Amino acid sequence: MLSELRTSKLSPQKYYELYMRTFDELRKLEMLFREETKRGHTNADLYELVQHAGNILPRLYLLCTVGSVYIKSKEAPAKDVLKDLVEMSRGVQHPIRGLFLRSYLSQISRDKLPDVGSEYEGEGGTVMDAVEFVLQNFTEMNKLWVRMQHQGPAREKEKREKERRELQDLVGKNLHVLSQLEGVDLEMYKDLVLPRILEQVVNCKDEIAQYYLMDCIIQVFPDDYHLQTLETLLGACPQLQPTVDVKTVMSLLMERLSNYAASLPEVLPDILHVEAFAKLSNAVMKVVEAQPDMPLVSAVSLHVALLTFTLRVHVDRLDYVDQVLGACVKRLEGKGKVKDSKATKQIVALLSAPLEKYNDVVTVLRLTNYPKVMEHLDYETNKVMAVVIIQSIMKNSTFISSSRWMPYLNF
Repeated sequence: MLSELRTSKLSPQKYYELYMRTFDELRKLEMLFREETKRGHTNADLYELVQHAGNILPRLYLLCTVGSVYIKSKEAPAKDVLKDLVEMSRGVQHPIRGLFLRSYLSQISRDKLPDVGSEYEGEGGTVMDAVEFVLQNFTEMNKLWVRMQHQGPAREKEKREKERRELQDLVGKNLHVLSQLEGVDLEMYKDLVLPRILEQVVNCKDEIAQYYLMDCIIQVFPDDYHLQTLETLLGACPQLQPTVDVKTVMSLLMERLSNYAASLPEVLPDILHVEAFAKLSNAVMKVVEAQPDMPLVSAVSLHVALLTFTLRVHVDRLDYVDQVLGACVKRLEGKGKVKDSKATKQIVALLSAPLEKYNDVVTVLRLTNYPKVMEHLDYETNKVMAVVIIQSIMKNSTFISSSRWMPYLNF
């Protein structure tokens, strides 16, 4: 049965189906190994015995299965068995076969990691041993996953990308395991876990891996951890490949932080304390500078996301709002009237956001950079924006006391 996993004839999706069937059988085999120890065989003997299997892939699946029983028995420290298994798994370097083998190792070990309050803490090891094991397994899995991109002819590039996306969760589950460890507190996350993950993300130089893993980091770790490590996380964004959709990654992070602040008002002082706006604003600027070929729509969308964050978290700071608009004006310099319909749609969204938040046209039009953004709208889009402004005036019964605002309403 295990020898069938040595095949190279199956697509990743079909291989996954074969792996799942094998996994179910291996769970039964694990129960058999437990029974064997009751009949006089030691786990150390079984651990040695399965290493005589002829082929390396079946041998390592058997070794992981016996290793799971070995850890459970506490006849050997969990940290020693885990270290041995993660090192031995280097023997399989075929991308798909290696990826699934390490996925199996991750699955059978996740409830046996030394953690604060777990039965394997103490003689079995510490949370640091568990973190090192998971990080090492994650690093090797990501390398194998990235290597899939370079297998086969160039004409099948899109097919390989599709297959890789189907398998991305195998790699991401390692980060989920790390986020579930009780012993991974903020200090350990800040000093060890996040820097090691980001090091792998940046160094792999792979568009699919970088986008997925950045998204995964934002999704699986707590909001307060992101808040306290904002500079480190944002520092990786300009280092990503130019083809990575950084706009979506950063927008997701800003959305999470603004939702966090909205759901728990008491965290607002923390956001102010870490100067979240300044760090986010600086990161947006660096990303735009690092990617001179970034489509205009993406650059404007980044400013929309930053403005949305600002209006939710710093609603009383009109200077911050004007600063975001000013940064957008800088990006629009030399562009004249924007013709790209997608970009103009985002500019309208940027200009509409303050109107919807403050419900006062006069307050918004006092922003120095507001009219400067409007100058880049073509005639038709300018009409659309003028209608939005007029609708705001009518909806909120705003009293226009001076003709100085009339140029913005000029059709």
